[in-house]
Amino acid sequence: MSEDDVAEPGRLTFPDQPRLELDQLLGQLVDRAQEVIGTQGRLRGLLRATQTITSDLALPTLLRRIVDAARELIGARYAALGVIGADGRLLEFVHVGMDAGTVAEVGHLPEGKGLLGALIEDPRPIRLTRLQEDPRSIGFPAAHPQMESFLGVPIRVRGAVFGNLYLADRQRGRFTAEDEQLALALAAAAGSAIENARLYETARSRQAWLRASAEIARELLSSDSGSPLDLIANHTRELAAADLVTIIRPTGETGALRVDRAVGLEADRLVGAHVPAETTLAGTVMASGTPMTGSWPEQRARLAARPLVELDLDAVLVVPLTAGGRVTGVLTAARRAGRPLFTEDDLAMAAAFADQAAVAIELARARVEQQRNALHDERDRIAAELHGNLVQRLYATGLSLQSTVGLAKSRIVAARLRDTIAELDDIIGYVQATVFRLDDVAPGPEEPLRDHVLRVLAEATPALGFTPATEFSGKFDACPPEAVIPFLKEALRVVARAGATSADVTLSAEPDRLLAVVRCAGAEDLDLAAGPELDALGGRARERGGTLVVDHDRGRSRLSWSVPA
Repeated sequence: MSEDDVAEPGRLTFPDQPRLELDQLLGQLVDRAQEVIGTQGRLRGLLRATQTITSDLALPTLLRRIVDAARELIGARYAALGVIGADGRLLEFVHVGMDAGTVAEVGHLPEGKGLLGALIEDPRPIRLTRLQEDPRSIGFPAAHPQMESFLGVPIRVRGAVFGNLYLADRQRGRFTAEDEQLALALAAAAGSAIENARLYETARSRQAWLRASAEIARELLSSDSGSPLDLIANHTRELAAADLVTIIRPTGETGALRVDRAVGLEADRLVGAHVPAETTLAGTVMASGTPMTGSWPEQRARLAARPLVELDLDAVLVVPLTAGGRVTGVLTAARRAGRPLFTEDDLAMAAAFADQAAVAIELARARVEQQRNALHDERDRIAAELHGNLVQRLYATGLSLQSTVGLAKSRIVAARLRDTIAELDDIIGYVQATVFRLDDVAPGPEEPLRDHVLRVLAEATPALGFTPATEFSGKFDACPPEAVIPFLKEALRVVARAGATSADVTLSAEPDRLLAVVRCAGAEDLDLAAGPELDALGGRARERGGTLVVDHDRGRSRLSWSVPA
């Protein structure tokens, strides 16, 4: 026995083994307490993150807050949220952790392939200690920062996968099962917040469509409203966030459709273009009256001929315009490639808007017809009153004066009476002429020059064998049709007679001049084929104070008509 084992009087001692076990228990207790404190802190962090992401109803802001909250909660260097479109592709990619210079070097955002695509195809959590060791880790650009660990979890909205939450490079070691559970809990809260934001956006969008319907009705029922189709196209482009909106209507020929109005991308070149009814979405909706969505590349592949204008479009929405129980046209909206696809809500709201707009057009037409009928009734009433009252009294006065002439003893008085009777006869004739003029129908509004031109091109299409391309530049409100329509008709006849294989028409309205240019290819020499007609056109141009210039270059001919506006 050592001296240490000898207890001093009044001093309590313990064996070494029990003391060691007590120290271990105390250490474990401290570790567990620290874990509880850490877990409690992370739960508080989850609560704060949930409060952060549920405090905003604007979807773009909400997505950014979700990514920021996930990065802070899990302690990752990089975080991102990929929104999945209806076609399974990444529609939007919101990311944090990379500076602007790195983002510029990386270039385009991911397309949903490799590891990101695996999470899209199989929406279950993926947790990796070393990202590079996974065979699905492919497709990173050269300038992309190196990432070690990875955690991805799906975000579900109403049971459907809205997108995925991606985290990379945990700052304190590898991602743990606890990190995965926290990310899943945050994703669940994010799904609820996204659903609320979607409902809010849908409600706001519906209110905007309803306000637009009311505004169109108000504008159409006003006395100075513009073209109803222009109003519908402009409102649709704004409300549907579309890059191009067109209104396609029948041309009068069986199965033939034409772009009547266009707003947005390449709008001027599209107006007047013919659309096949058999192979296009517009023709299908025109025949069935059922709203539809589609893809422009699919429509492009169905066309037998090359489109007049090559457009970088993707999502397409088409709804019918009905009047009197029949489809009179279709309203189409399209977005550029890479932009979000149209949803079922978009289709339903656009269809309801088109129905309301069609009703407003019918009401406006009925109102105009009612006003016209009321005007005719008022004219009839005035004419009857003038003829039945005023003319008879004037006629009676004239007869009375005629009987008085014979009683007049003075030649001067008799002459004055005869002059008065003649003046009364003139007044009666004037009143009767006024009554006849009241029965005449007031002339209708002047047809716009643009519509005149499109009709002339449509009429010339059978003789040409193809549809001429058309381009407008400037304002044509003050330009009289007679300044250019005779030239266009004769020029297209000349081009058709010369056997042209293609042609295009350009109209430019300048402040003081109107320029119309007809170009054609594959035709004979126009001077030889139609010399007298061109001479006559040149004479007409000179009569209006303008010029006609005919050019030929490398198998192409050009007729340039320039007259004062």
